[in-house]
Amino acid sequence: MIPCRSIRWCFTVIAPTLVGMDLRHSLLATLVAVLWGFNFVVIEWGMHGVPPLLFVSLRFAAVVVPAVFVVPRPAASWHTVAAVGTFMSLGQFGLLYTSMHLGMPPGLAALVLQAQVLFTVLIAAIWLRERPAPRQLAGIVLASVGLVVVGVGRGGHVPLVALLLCVGGAFSWGIGNVVARRAAAPSSSGLSLVVWSSLVVPLPLFLLSLALDGPTAVGRALASLGAEALLSTLYTAGIASLVGYSIFNGLLARYPASSVVPFVLIAPPVAMASAWLLLGETVNVAEAAGGVIVILGVLVTVRARAAGSPRPAPLRARDAAGPGMLPGPADLQLVGSPRQSVSADGM
Repeated sequence: MIPCRSIRWCFTVIAPTLVGMDLRHSLLATLVAVLWGFNFVVIEWGMHGVPPLLFVSLRFAAVVVPAVFVVPRPAASWHTVAAVGTFMSLGQFGLLYTSMHLGMPPGLAALVLQAQVLFTVLIAAIWLRERPAPRQLAGIVLASVGLVVVGVGRGGHVPLVALLLCVGGAFSWGIGNVVARRAAAPSSSGLSLVVWSSLVVPLPLFLLSLALDGPTAVGRALASLGAEALLSTLYTAGIASLVGYSIFNGLLARYPASSVVPFVLIAPPVAMASAWLLLGETVNVAEAAGGVIVILGVLVTVRARAAGSPRPAPLRARDAAGPGMLPGPADLQLVGSPRQSVSADGM
């Protein structure tokens, strides 16, 4: 029953630390975390018989087509859009899917991937010159210890390379978070950034899969795609990517990362509970203890940043939407304020 207790603990502990967001956007961020948590089980369920890099390529091909023909290009330079796609999509998911293919369980993968919070703080400190407070550094060290405990707690059941690849995916996600934050512009929507940045993913990973897995394996996988792989691709592309990252990138554009990123901590308990109920994946005491240490370290990190951050005045999407915005729910058209926007030349 560890997953159920983890969910209650996560909501109880995390909720008081989340500052600077109104209720509607807090609920949206929570929804994204739940969608992403279940996403790990969907990936595991659909990847059988399909090479991991090919599976990622199919996912983002479904993200791009046909959306790229109807969604306006984001108000950012091409190299900025390409950087978001390279780190937040190609790097993160290429490494994550390969990690899971090599034996990383979905629940544990969801937990380890939360190292992205720590990497985001460190990368922002180096790139944006935001010096971490001593409490943030302490949180980073604490969470790193937690990751070590998780790795040791597996008792050798997870290959070291799978664990390292998952950490690499978290690092790539952290870079993508900072780039997406810098790419915020008052006339861009989170949806446009997701769709257009995904253009850099399908072809490179398809070619890489051909090189690593061989044309025979790729051709066999494409010819034998079953209902599980197709349904998994539809969920990961339509729900997790288009819906999830549109909302997430939109929230990053209008709120400090320290107010948005902590919500992602809800994803690991959801993933663990889903894997426990649907896949029979169990969590031992050492893994649970390491997971608690990781989340505590992340909470220390983000609380230290949030404590010194003024609450931003939320900008309603309909007030900031430019002429290029698509009609539809305002929740998918979150935009940044001019104060938070940084030109591409500033990267």
